[in-house]
Formats: sequence, structure tokens, C-alpha cells
Amino acid sequence: MKKMRNLIMGLAALSCIMMFAQCAGNQNGQNTEDAAVPGVLTDIKVAYVEIDTLLSKYNFCIDLNEAMVKKSENVRLQLNQKAQDLQKQQQEFQTKYQNNAFLSAERAQQEYNRINKLSEDLQTLSDKLQSELAAESEKNNIQLSDSIKNFLKEYNKTKGFTLIISNTGMDNLLYADKALDITQEVLDGLNARYSK
Repeated sequence: MKKMRNLIMGLAALSCIMMFAQCAGNQNGQNTEDAAVPGVLTDIKVAYVEIDTLLSKYNFCIDLNEAMVKKSENVRLQLNQKAQDLQKQQQEFQTKYQNNAFLSAERAQQEYNRINKLSEDLQTLSDKLQSELAAESEKNNIQLSDSIKNFLKEYNKTKGFTLIISNTGMDNLLYADKALDITQEVLDGLNARYSK
């Protein structure tokens, strides 16, 4: 019985202390339920941009893609022409060899080695040109990314978004209110800046 009375007195004392602490907090102008937790943002302003739309309608991106298509086409034509020339020389060699048109076996071997060297050179050229195209494509991607990021930094100075998310074909963003979509605004701003 004495233990039960001590337990009840202890609980009553604890209740009084909690009510006192709550009252003291409210007197200081703080509501314990509304107190901000350090490191947690309370007013988050979010927007998203459809990257597929930017890539298809941003004039800078369109110009970069057109330039890359032209360069790729030039590389393809150059390699095709050299491959056709090589194939023609290989066929001529094969015909001469089958008809014993070479003066000696040594001369046939020299011609074979020369054509083999042309084939190796063509492969080396192809690798070099493809590598150059890949490097240029990577450089273009970096320029494009920098262009968009730099624009968004300036754009956001007046808009005050906490977070701007990119969305590519439903990869990252499963659902968002269309009111959060700033794609057209960003696209218009990017194109206006690019045309200057």
C-alpha cells in the first residue's frame, strides 16, 4: 500500500513538472508542436523540368545535335569511301593472284602486305574518328548541362525554389502536380538567352 501511494505521488509530481515545462514554453512565445527541428526545411518549394522536352526543343541542343549528325555523316562517308577503295584493291589482288599475273611470288607478297597495311590503317583511322566523335559528344553534353544549370541558377534567384528536379520519361518522377512543371518557362528562357 505504501509503495502504491509513492508511485501515485511520483506520477503526480511528473505530471506537474511536464505541465510546468509546457506552460513555460508557451509563455516564451513558443508552441512546442510548431517548433522547427534543426536541419529540417519547413517551407519547401519544389518544381520539375521535363528533360526530354528541353532536349528536343532547346535551340542550343538542336544546333549541337545537327552539328554532330553532320560530323558523323562525314566520318561515315569518309570511312565508306576508303573501305570501298580497299575492297576494290583486294578484289584486284585476288584476280591477279588467281590468274598468276604477278611476275614473282615476292611481288605478290609485297602487294599482299601493302593491302594488309591499308586495311590496318583503315581500322586505325576508324577507331580514331569514332573516338573523336565520342569525345566531342561528351564535350557537347557537358556544355549543354552547364548551360541548363547556369540558367537555372539565374532563373531561381527570382523564383526561390528549394529544389528543381529533372524528369526524363518517368524515370525519376512518378507523380507530380502539373502546377510544379516549369519546363516551358525554362525552355523559353534558355532559348531567349541562346538567341542573344
